[in-house]
Amino acid sequence: MKLIIVSGLSGAGKTIALHSLEDMGVYCVDNLPVCLLPAFIEHVPQLGQLHDCVAVGVDARSASTHEMPKLLDTLMQLTLPLEILFLESEDAVLIKRFSETRRKHPLTTDQLPLAEAIRHERALLAPLATRADIRINTSQMHVHQLRDMIRARVGLQPSEQLSLLFQSFGFKYGVPSDVDFVFDVRCLPNPYWQMELRHQTGQESDVQQFLQSQPQVQQMLSSIRDFLEQWLPAFIADNRSYLTIAIGCTGGRHRSVYIAEQLALHFKTNRRGVLLRHRELS
Repeated sequence: MKLIIVSGLSGAGKTIALHSLEDMGVYCVDNLPVCLLPAFIEHVPQLGQLHDCVAVGVDARSASTHEMPKLLDTLMQLTLPLEILFLESEDAVLIKRFSETRRKHPLTTDQLPLAEAIRHERALLAPLATRADIRINTSQMHVHQLRDMIRARVGLQPSEQLSLLFQSFGFKYGVPSDVDFVFDVRCLPNPYWQMELRHQTGQESDVQQFLQSQPQVQQMLSSIRDFLEQWLPAFIADNRSYLTIAIGCTGGRHRSVYIAEQLALHFKTNRRGVLLRHRELS
């Protein structure tokens, strides 16, 4: 079990950092008052039954120059491994970000303009910044670069792989709206025109044997499989959590069901999180 304190200047990417850690399976708590941190740490071992790492977000609203140094000294004496991640950015970049998003800096008041609030925040968080194990300047980073940097520096991996859903459907009933890819297999030989197969589905052996004997079907299956094999790593690298592949034929009972079944069977052999749904058979 490890504890990560995530802090930094407002607008530097603390929320993105916490979301990235959460995607890696870390139990995250944002904006916990620092006075409650010791009590929270007492319960961390209980969280260890489900999580290997806990992250606590601390910002200038809950930190002060008087209590933070003393608190850090106390935390350093604990047997629980502690790591401090601090995010910062140049003043001009922070001012530009707040101007573009039109969000209010948490320390600005009627008497304290944005530039002075940023300087005041730097002073409040200086004890955390000086003791940080990992300091990241996000001035020249976009969201995806920051996520990759946090993953590399913290040394954690995503908790789960991409969830891949294969769904068959019938075009006569409409194309599903919540999908990422649609493959049309209506050009393939149709078991519907075989009277003995008409009332069966692509899950039954007679229909499967018929489709397996068709070279076009095997070619289509191979093409879709190769396409997904090539591009799935790119979606995973882009931090996608879900991907839905829809396979459609005319009625959604024979060809699309068979293709979806075969694709799911193939990808289940080397990855977790593969799901299969048949819309017209449900």
